[in-house]
Amino acid sequence: MIQTEKKAASVMLLCAVLWSIGGIFIKLVPWNALVIAGVRSLIAAGILLIYMRRTGVRFVLNRYSLASGITLGGTMLMFVSANKLTTSANAIVLQYTAPIFVLVISALFFGEKLKRRDIAVCGLVFLGIMLFFFDSLTPGGVLGNLLAVLSGVSFGGTMVISGRSDNDSCMSGILVAHILTSLVGLPFVFFFDTPVTGTTVACILVLGVFQLGIPYIFYGYAIRRCPPFLCSIISLAEPMLNPVWVFLFDGETPGIFALFGAAIVISAVAWRCLKAE
Repeated sequence: MIQTEKKAASVMLLCAVLWSIGGIFIKLVPWNALVIAGVRSLIAAGILLIYMRRTGVRFVLNRYSLASGITLGGTMLMFVSANKLTTSANAIVLQYTAPIFVLVISALFFGEKLKRRDIAVCGLVFLGIMLFFFDSLTPGGVLGNLLAVLSGVSFGGTMVISGRSDNDSCMSGILVAHILTSLVGLPFVFFFDTPVTGTTVACILVLGVFQLGIPYIFYGYAIRRCPPFLCSIISLAEPMLNPVWVFLFDGETPGIFALFGAAIVISAVAWRCLKAE
């Protein structure tokens, strides 16, 4: 059992590292954000469909898979758009507020009581969120941060719904999300300039296969064999590594207020996850 958990933790870490490359590759593709999201999800849907068929996971369409598909699809569309409008650091850290919105959504819609520490953590996270907006005085920056926060809300909703569904519904919801994202994003290829070069093809393949498709398979493996709170802590590697890759390969740096906000958000979420058990 211990060896299985250790293996699952290692798989979760690899998942988080692969997730973290999204920011830099989204920056490198000179396409409209919705086109990137649509093509990326189309590729990821193919990867996930192959996995489900090979492992015998049934595709089911019920209220859980449909609801989680809609919320996760919204998450992906807003996250890619946020990456194009604000810094990658802002986009990923603000999306990582999702565990806090899980608490809020569970309290509002499912009657779960918030403990004092939960209220304190929510207060800290929202303080951190506000600091991000001090660095985003341009309309695009403000909109990007807002979309990133909303992606955190929708991802929190996905986590709440997935936690109440079985494995088939959970994986089906992810597939539905990729299909919906593709249906929304792909038509925009006819309205925006979408240059196709060797670099863009390579980058979009990396996004679809290695940043989205395979990591979700890893996540599905790890979450069933590793304690959720440990998965949450390990996944902190994503918001910490994402800005590093963008800085190293694109030179983008977040502002001073955003750095303070990121420190508050990541610390608060990490503390809450450690206290979850």
